[in-house]
Amino acid sequence: MVEPVDRPSAGQRLGAPDSFGISTLEPGQRPPDMPPGRQVSIRVQMLDDTQEVFEVSQRSLGKALFDLVCAHLNLVEGDYFGLEYQDHRKMTVWLDLLKPTLKQIRRPKNTILRFVVKFFPPDHTQLLEELTRYLFALQIKHDLASGRLTCNDSTAALLVSHIVQSEMGDFDEVQSWQHLLHNKYIPDQDALRDKITENHRKHVGQTPAESDYHLLEIARRLEMYGVRLHPAKDREGTKLSLAVAHTGVLVLQGHTKINAFNWSKIRKLSFKRKRFLIKLRPDLNQSTHHDTLEFVMASRDCCKIFWKICVEYHAFFRLFEEPKPKPKPVLFTRGSSFRFSGRTQKQVIDYVKDSEFKKVPFERKHSKIQSSFYPQPSLPRSQVPKESAMSVDQTDSRLGRRGESTQGGQEEPGSAASPAAGRPNGFQDGPGPAPEEGRGQRSNPARPQHAEHLNTGVLSGSPILPDSPAAGGPVLVNGSGQSASLGLGQSPEDQQPSPLTSPLLTDTGYVRTDDEDEARRKFPTDKAYFIAKELLTTERTFLKDLEVITVSFPSLVGKDEALPESLRSLVSASYNPVHSFHLAFLKEVEQRLALWEGRSNAHIKGDYQRIGDLMLKNIQGLKQLTVHLQRHPEVLLEVERSCRTSRKLEGLCRDFEQQKVCYLPLNIFLLRPLHRLLHYKLILERLCKHYPPTHEDFRDSRAALADVSEMVVQLHGTMIKMENFQKLLELKKDLTGIDNLAVPGREFIRLGCLSKLSGKGLQQRMFFLFSDCLVYTSRGMTPANQFKVHGQLPLYDMTIRESEAEWGVPHSFTLFGQRQSLVVAASSSSEMEKWVEDIRMAIDLAEQSSGPSTDLLSSSLTDSKSPEEGGLEQESEEELCASRTSLERQAPHRGNTTVHVCWHRNTSVSMVDFSVAVENHLSGNLLRKFKNSNGWQKLWVVFTNFSLFFYKSHQDDYPLASLPLLGYSVTVPSESENIHKDYVFKLHFKSHVYYFRSESEYTFERWMEVIRSATCSSSRAVPHSRKDPHPY
Repeated sequence: MVEPVDRPSAGQRLGAPDSFGISTLEPGQRPPDMPPGRQVSIRVQMLDDTQEVFEVSQRSLGKALFDLVCAHLNLVEGDYFGLEYQDHRKMTVWLDLLKPTLKQIRRPKNTILRFVVKFFPPDHTQLLEELTRYLFALQIKHDLASGRLTCNDSTAALLVSHIVQSEMGDFDEVQSWQHLLHNKYIPDQDALRDKITENHRKHVGQTPAESDYHLLEIARRLEMYGVRLHPAKDREGTKLSLAVAHTGVLVLQGHTKINAFNWSKIRKLSFKRKRFLIKLRPDLNQSTHHDTLEFVMASRDCCKIFWKICVEYHAFFRLFEEPKPKPKPVLFTRGSSFRFSGRTQKQVIDYVKDSEFKKVPFERKHSKIQSSFYPQPSLPRSQVPKESAMSVDQTDSRLGRRGESTQGGQEEPGSAASPAAGRPNGFQDGPGPAPEEGRGQRSNPARPQHAEHLNTGVLSGSPILPDSPAAGGPVLVNGSGQSASLGLGQSPEDQQPSPLTSPLLTDTGYVRTDDEDEARRKFPTDKAYFIAKELLTTERTFLKDLEVITVSFPSLVGKDEALPESLRSLVSASYNPVHSFHLAFLKEVEQRLALWEGRSNAHIKGDYQRIGDLMLKNIQGLKQLTVHLQRHPEVLLEVERSCRTSRKLEGLCRDFEQQKVCYLPLNIFLLRPLHRLLHYKLILERLCKHYPPTHEDFRDSRAALADVSEMVVQLHGTMIKMENFQKLLELKKDLTGIDNLAVPGREFIRLGCLSKLSGKGLQQRMFFLFSDCLVYTSRGMTPANQFKVHGQLPLYDMTIRESEAEWGVPHSFTLFGQRQSLVVAASSSSEMEKWVEDIRMAIDLAEQSSGPSTDLLSSSLTDSKSPEEGGLEQESEEELCASRTSLERQAPHRGNTTVHVCWHRNTSVSMVDFSVAVENHLSGNLLRKFKNSNGWQKLWVVFTNFSLFFYKSHQDDYPLASLPLLGYSVTVPSESENIHKDYVFKLHFKSHVYYFRSESEYTFERWMEVIRSATCSSSRAVPHSRKDPHPY
């Protein structure tokens, strides 16, 4: 090999002296290391209020000092932080990493730099390391105490309660009171002390890392989160404040945001003397467009300071890599040469994701609980022990995980690396060698090995410390005095998800040695535990649905005078007591499951591995609320009456249904408490079936089942009638050209897609079968995508005949009515059988009624006037799938109803199917995988109304996406699909394929059961309440 020869540069050939900058002749040349020079001591105040002294060279750049601080903390994600100080003008400025430190700090002996958060990401789950989240939590603590982070009293008390839980552990009456007396977290703390202690009581078993997570989760939703105000005035002299965030530039008046300029709308930011200028891109939708906005600040220096932080925020959150330096001009300079220095957020995420670290404990100052970790250089590959299981959410089941090695390549955007499991009730890994983790065992067991999307979130959590034979020293667990040993490289970190995923709040893992026995994993394996877990997860969803009525609806609709006071009072009196009752019940279930899983350090004695006693207490309490439950149908009727009499209220309700929080029709939420009784009954039936008669929980479970069955029988007739009425009201919104759909005596039977034979051939139509008539429609061109009614066939004296041989059309049959006949064809023989069976049953019901039905059609609409719809715009199935199955965007609200799904999927659904769907409600955590991706995503999934709704976590107020299941098939993956995991089911429709993993055999069977109820329509059966009169 020939050694490469260093050739002299052009500057050296010309005799130019060596330069410590970047030569204008060689823009690619890197500056040499600075000479050491004399050492200077710099004091830095950390976020935990300690001060450290660092020795730096006189000539060293600011980056050298910043790197020393990060190395001292063992901080991997240091790019989110910065060093700020007061300069000689008494102005707070950031240390420039590209300039010599001593040129910025003129009097280092008298200056204290502060290590603080500089860049606040929109989602705290993008912070991969627990240490990073701990430092962010300290920043929130400082901002609360200084009054910089403002919020209402309830939120402030909740935030402080999480801080106290992190610092002192579980609630103790005397210690908590003393702690609040000696520590001030918010300016008006004394007035909120009772609220703080009340919230602190609810955090039993919560670890410090969980408290940090909850704190950041609440804080990030506040308007002043991460906002640093820069005083300014507009052209009229009005006092304002400017701020910068990840989204762009904000304008505030006091602490209220009055305007925001997104980065995508900003063409240029600049300043001229005291004037700060925002130049916007032209907006074609506005006739009057202001190209440049001008704000006046106190001085030119103030403008420059704000301009610099704007440049840095834009580069950090919007660019993929650090901007390159501009070559220096030879003669003249124009403008500032300032640029962002450091890694962008994408580079930080990629670096931490691709690097390998192990964890060692880090100290939480002011905290009694020292069970946290920070990254350290990891062991050689040969010393890496195998990974073990991971514990999960304080109230969710234990989802075991192991890192998956991937075969390289790119992952589908929005997908992420999968965790897998190794215990009986966890996600199981298939056979094969243990994955290798770079230079050592990564503390995050599910770190993906492939490229990730820029906006990828982070699954992370806090340690619930299991016993490990490789002792790492005793630590206090949540302040309880219990000791546990940390295994080598033990980690609180978890996996990398897509933007749709988020951590279950205590996902954590630890590394186990080869000789660790499987029996050391002390997790519940009893089926009763998973039944109780289902109660917990569905109760969480039910409470969120109740809040749509008790919180969201009054806040958005109730503010307007259009809502009658009588209706407002009726809703409040009927639902608020039920909400309060279930809120208390949910807390009890969460605490019971925490004890069952052995994650709480509360000293509660007695047998807690049962749920029947809580259910019995709950049902007995619900019986006292029967008077409120009986008023819920009355609320549904009153809402409908009020909407008929007030167009304004009707518009408000329609606007409310467009909100993300109202992910189902409003009327469904009104009936949720009645449906919940059915869920309790089914859960208790499974529990009693599982328990032997000698089990200690059997008697309570059976007594609770008897009580709830009595309530269901008492309210069953009302539920059936109200479900039918609610369905008629929902269909009324999907149809145009129809009058008086919801009339007494009419019942909905089936809706679906059939092909109507006409002179132009077979044309797709949407049919609606009621107890007195059959209506057919086509998809209209209205803004709401309603279906336009084209004709009505009364069922009285109607006959039906199969006519496949007569017309040569597969699966066709002819309907002979009083005035006209129709030839229609179904998509399959099974669909035809369902339609023929239901139509014949409906004809029999019409014959038994008093006579012919009333005309449903509007007076202006007749079948002869309806144009043939062959020229109507048709949406392809791929368009539907693009809008409905994509987890990155949502279709318009009126485009995702059952009617529209049936239209695109060319299928049908009956009232019996809707009744079954009411009972088959399920929610919980699943891992999802795309067809062509390598990794798995953890999602909180809710199954209801024939759809899967996807959330980041169970705490989210609204789903981020949904997947209608009508037309899908659910199966188990075949061997050829190479899904070597346990408890995996597959959903597929045409080319769309999804894989989902559940945590145990019981949950796998439950998900298969409820999804099959949506993908396989039920056969027709006459409801028990057919001849009961309607209440409306």
